[in-house]
Amino acid sequence: MILAAGRGSRMRPLTDTCPKPLLEVHGQPLMQWPMEALYDNGFKRLVINTAWLGEQIEAKFSDWASTHPAAQLHFSHEGRDFGAALETAGGIVRALPHLGDVFWVLAGDIYAPDFVFDHTEVARFIASNQLAHLWLVPNPAHNPLGDFGLDATGLLLNQAESRLTYSTIGLYRRELFERPWCEVPSGNVDGTVAALAPVLRSAIAAGRISGSVYSGAWTDVGTPERLAMLNRLAPHHAS
Repeated sequence: MILAAGRGSRMRPLTDTCPKPLLEVHGQPLMQWPMEALYDNGFKRLVINTAWLGEQIEAKFSDWASTHPAAQLHFSHEGRDFGAALETAGGIVRALPHLGDVFWVLAGDIYAPDFVFDHTEVARFIASNQLAHLWLVPNPAHNPLGDFGLDATGLLLNQAESRLTYSTIGLYRRELFERPWCEVPSGNVDGTVAALAPVLRSAIAAGRISGSVYSGAWTDVGTPERLAMLNRLAPHHAS
């Protein structure tokens, strides 16, 4: 699942007429980088949630699918169905009918061109007892305190002396978005807005979320300045 429903307020005025995931890095929309990587590694069923200017995203990637014949795209239009985005957990629950028991989740506004969507990692995760496996990155300047700790056994911690930043790339089980971890009914037919952080922190406290450190190129493209900086650098070089 690729998260593409945000308004991108900090990217204004660029996002007044273009949804943030369609802003280009090195001549390609931000969200197309992970879509190509997923497709090339054999993950061809993609669910994309949209809200702000979502019709542009559907139009763009319906064209993309025509040149990627094995791709199966499904769009979850939160803006059209409910008038606004449902936040991350709400959006994932809304999309659950189109997702498997285990699935990737990643943000459409992150540039991580070297990340490998690896079937070995999926198999390892399926064999574990974890509800999610998240990739963490060294803390960028805009998030100096980080999000989660990581212990010596690879489990995430809510409280830790040293914390890392969630890359917004992770493997998830459907179970995490059902009770007792998440109270939003499957399919989210009422359009409940629900953040992901409380769901994650509850499962982390129970020792049910693992993590890895990703040290490759990674940028949270959160401001026009970061986008401009990225486009000034050579492709596949970021921080």
